[in-house]
Amino acid sequence: MNQPDTAAPPGNAPWTCPFCPLLCDTFGVEVGTPLKLVGSDCPRARKALANFDAAAGAAQPRAGGQDCDLDTAIGKAASLLAASRQPLFGGLGTDVAGARALYALACETGAICDPAQGQALMHGLRALQDRGGFSTTLAEARTRADLVVCMTEEPAAHYPEFFRRIGVGERQGVAVETLPLHGDLFDTVALLAALVAGRVSKDDARVPAGLAALSALSARLQAARYAVLVYESGRLPAQGALIVEAIQRIVATLNRSTRAASLPLGGGDGASTVNQVFAWLSGLPLRSRAGPLGLEHEPLCFDAGRLLADGAADTLLWVSSYGPEPAPPAAGVPRIVLGHPAMRAAQDAHELVFIPVSTSGIGSAGHLFRTDGSVLLPLRPVYEDGLPSVAEVVRRLTQAVQALKKGRVQ
Repeated sequence: MNQPDTAAPPGNAPWTCPFCPLLCDTFGVEVGTPLKLVGSDCPRARKALANFDAAAGAAQPRAGGQDCDLDTAIGKAASLLAASRQPLFGGLGTDVAGARALYALACETGAICDPAQGQALMHGLRALQDRGGFSTTLAEARTRADLVVCMTEEPAAHYPEFFRRIGVGERQGVAVETLPLHGDLFDTVALLAALVAGRVSKDDARVPAGLAALSALSARLQAARYAVLVYESGRLPAQGALIVEAIQRIVATLNRSTRAASLPLGGGDGASTVNQVFAWLSGLPLRSRAGPLGLEHEPLCFDAGRLLADGAADTLLWVSSYGPEPAPPAAGVPRIVLGHPAMRAAQDAHELVFIPVSTSGIGSAGHLFRTDGSVLLPLRPVYEDGLPSVAEVVRRLTQAVQALKKGRVQ
């Protein structure tokens, strides 16, 4: 893999925003306090940039509620991991290099890994595992789509640049619609699938009254040259994989006579990137571990919230390098936090180890996968913050754990 140029770009140079899985790369950043977004008014990017300043490098690690040096913090964290019977790695807010390092540490310790957005991520993964599916990219949607259907409300609230990225408003002949609900989302998507497949009609006695809008949408999907069904994984309810499967049934039916695809939005804060890396290295997605029985993938049992609630994990390593949120849960077990410097204020004597780390795309270089999973984008720093990267800290943790285990064997 080619490494990016690590020199900080000038303030008005293009910059890849790491704070959203769209990874917009046509903006710039002016260095100041706070950092200023140039070339966009994206509220999500502006809010995230407000958490950074060039003084972040002064943040100190903490262990047992006291400031310490990095070596001491790594030593304490390694002792906790080496003694743990079942570590849990959560958050997972990091880039490709950090994910590679976390995988090696997970194999060394037998850790279960689940991102902060694990439930949302699993909706799409479980549907893909069970049924497969058709998906598209931002570029393909921008070039070819003539009908975009928002299956889980319009995404602008969480993805402010989405419509611009797919060319809505810049290209003639692109229609945008929002799925009209008839009952809950499960019922509505199932009914739309039946209408598209011709299994029911608007006059069918089994179909609820007031079906005109949904029936009309079915007709427009069938007439479109290239329909894109967009959904946000984070907006799906429990058992959302069933909704994703129904969306894929609609797409599969349409592809018999025209072209259609889905476009899931999600996997921010590094979740989709870490999932991609773990899948490369092990053949399995997240919610997996290298345990006594070899590689194990348990999408239900290895849910981080479930494990902590059941007391099934005895140490939590939490990684959140893109901002002070998401914060680690009040787990009731020893916690090791590799996080944004602003998280330091929340670390007390009960937070056994806190190590501030650099944010790729702000204080250091890195790579992230975009939400459509097809493009790996380089992240170039705005300034050098002097903090260690997640990858650096985790590699040192792995070496320290290995040394402790070796010493015990001898």
